[in-house]
Amino acid sequence: MRAIELKKLSYTYSKKTPFEKRALDNVDLAIEEGEFVGLIGATGSGKSTLIQHLNGLVKVQEGEVVVAGMSASDKKSLKQLRFTVGMVFQYPEYQLFEETVARDVAFGPKNMKLEKDEIDRRVRRALEVVGLPYDEFAERSPFELSGGEKRRAAIAGVIAMEPKILVLDEPVAGLDPVGRREVLALVRKLHEEVSPTVIMVSHYMDDIAEMADRIVALKEGRVVADGSPQEVFGEREKLAQAGLALPSAARIADKLTERGIELPRTIVTPAALADALAEIKAKRAANEPAAQDGEREDGENV
Repeated sequence: MRAIELKKLSYTYSKKTPFEKRALDNVDLAIEEGEFVGLIGATGSGKSTLIQHLNGLVKVQEGEVVVAGMSASDKKSLKQLRFTVGMVFQYPEYQLFEETVARDVAFGPKNMKLEKDEIDRRVRRALEVVGLPYDEFAERSPFELSGGEKRRAAIAGVIAMEPKILVLDEPVAGLDPVGRREVLALVRKLHEEVSPTVIMVSHYMDDIAEMADRIVALKEGRVVADGSPQEVFGEREKLAQAGLALPSAARIADKLTERGIELPRTIVTPAALADALAEIKAKRAANEPAAQDGEREDGENV
């Protein structure tokens, strides 16, 4: 079963007013269960509007949204839909509100009308998964935590509902390099252990290139690219037209190519760049002795 299917999805803000704006325009998109999808696009491209359709935060105007077999237009399944799709918005730590970390994380499972034992199990597991040991953090006030701990506590509140689909909107926004690495490592862990399907919105192309196995790019409410990181970032001209940058490894590869070191456009990560340069170095090293031997032979013949 497909995790998500969008058919001819369109959405217009402020219809029939001078401020009318078409945010999504006939979007067709299917995401299979188990995929890690990076959603990219310039500001105003429709990313936020699209992901807010996935758990009913934005009502469907035109087209169809089906998530885990449930229609987002069916009011009867809307509550279950929201438990199925876990949404982590920008700066989720601002949404913490309970007196203790444990009570905050328990908020979602309580709304699911679960038994107390099951709620406690989920709270404990969620805190352990995000790296906040229950015995140490459960009774602490969320407002006394560090910035990185607050973000992880907020994420724990989402994954305590054990969503099959996890949507993250700019999960590393505002974090320092250490915090970014920690949160990205957590996202990988959540993909492996909690939510098999992940959609991550980000302006950090390096993060998207490293983590996503598929990238969907939006421009003015339409899908303009859809494929592997190598395929999408390989379309340099199309990305530039969409106002999108390349990952740093791809930019470096292009600069080296301009200087005569031919590198493929499929390079999008530092590891791939390092491998390609190592291969070129090895080939040159292998050719140098042969060239030197040829020079000696020529000298002897003279």
